[in-house]
Amino acid sequence: MLGLCLDLSLRVRVWPAPEGSGARISALGGEAQGLPPGPENALLRALYFAWPRLEAGPLPPIQLQVESEIPVGRGLGSSGAAVAAGLRIATQLAERDPQAWQESLVLWGTELEGHPDNVVASLVGGCALTLLTQDGPRVLRPTVHPSLAWAIAWGATPLPTPVARGLLPASVPFEQALDQPRRTVALLEGLRTGDATLLRHAQDEHLHSAARLAHIRGGEAALQAARSAGAYLATVSGSGSALCAIAPPAKVHDVAEAMGAVLTQHDAPAVARVASVEPRGPRCRPLQEPA
Repeated sequence: MLGLCLDLSLRVRVWPAPEGSGARISALGGEAQGLPPGPENALLRALYFAWPRLEAGPLPPIQLQVESEIPVGRGLGSSGAAVAAGLRIATQLAERDPQAWQESLVLWGTELEGHPDNVVASLVGGCALTLLTQDGPRVLRPTVHPSLAWAIAWGATPLPTPVARGLLPASVPFEQALDQPRRTVALLEGLRTGDATLLRHAQDEHLHSAARLAHIRGGEAALQAARSAGAYLATVSGSGSALCAIAPPAKVHDVAEAMGAVLTQHDAPAVARVASVEPRGPRCRPLQEPA
């Protein structure tokens, strides 16, 4: 599965807790507001999942403050980023080398998420294509051409992942199944070379976009507006309800504004922004005291 890490950040501040045991979330900010702070939170779930497998002894009492730019229920990988953060915090606390443990982190993240695409891209950065083989996971790192720019937009209404998965057809026509691998190759080559024609060809995706687009208010019109504004490719982001587009840098702001304007008409308030590929995985640095 293919995933791409964009520069929408999830920041977690970790300090020793004055009392108690284990980990607890003391604050949730930004797009993370309203998420559960307890053990059902994806970040804590990943931390507690990884800790005994790292064989580092008892988990020290810690408190976490979470601030996220990634909207929930929009197909932009909010849960994958949270799982990646929990796994990475566990390795940091256990003083384990994340590179040496990368295969385990990929497997654990995939088990927790149910698929590798978002969580692996969050773990390693950049574009990641994960193959789950009998010999373990293989993470390939397709190249993204520097001439490509990215726009994303979403309306007020989320499309929860369980609902989005339920919209998928049980089967697709044979001709579409045969054609889809060709379009995936076109996408990878278009990303590598920046070829606009290949990217336009790749956006005609048979497996999920059409089924989900019908449930995104103003979605089809917003994608058409993105293409008219100069996007090479415009489609549903992951499971939706966000939309994403690839464009030349000179037109990417116009593309984002065009998608946002249409979504505002149908599902206000809408958010539109330009994003960049984040080539690095999670980064940790010491902090002296809570903000």
